[in-house]
Amino acid sequence: MDKIIEIKDLSFEYEAGLKTINHISFDINKGDYVAILGHNGSGKSTIAKLLIGLLEKKSGSIIINGYELNLENLYKVRDNIGIVFQNPDNQFIGATVRDDIAFGLENTCVPQSDMDKIINTYAAKVGMSDFLDHEPTKLSGGQKQRVAIAGVVAMEPKCIVLDEPTAMLDPVGRKEVLKTVQKLREKKHVTVILITHYMEEVVDADQVY
Repeated sequence: MDKIIEIKDLSFEYEAGLKTINHISFDINKGDYVAILGHNGSGKSTIAKLLIGLLEKKSGSIIINGYELNLENLYKVRDNIGIVFQNPDNQFIGATVRDDIAFGLENTCVPQSDMDKIINTYAAKVGMSDFLDHEPTKLSGGQKQRVAIAGVVAMEPKCIVLDEPTAMLDPVGRKEVLKTVQKLREKKHVTVILITHYMEEVVDADQVY
């Protein structure tokens, strides 16, 4: 199968001599649902940040959809991969749900004539069509996370990283978000990477690291 992510001998350290990520290698195939499982502090979120270039590796290589992650290719890589963080409040920009989903589209110069259709499509995919004119800050935790997912998926990246998206949610919110993740899985041309410390969230994954 075609690989969308290739990690070769990757290392990273926050402090000199103390490796958080120590010479790891793995591949992820296009369309797969992959879980990265581990306890708090084990380096899972560090891997997510390395994948999108928020942190700079110590050594090794990261290749996303054929582009090696470096300064020259940074924006090409970010066109191919999107991330949803643990705390959705950190990703909200707009005054309404509609504005928030639109933010990334505006930055990539999507024509206004196309934008409403795209926003409506992806709000519907995450079950938030009735909340487009609501303030994101007044939504429940699960609803906020679904809006954050819609904003990323609307950009149509080849790969989506969900960095502990249920960690701050109650059982109802967790169920809402996992149902949304399941819908993403059904789009086989999208690769989904779920980072979690909940064992029960990885049972349906194609691969678990």
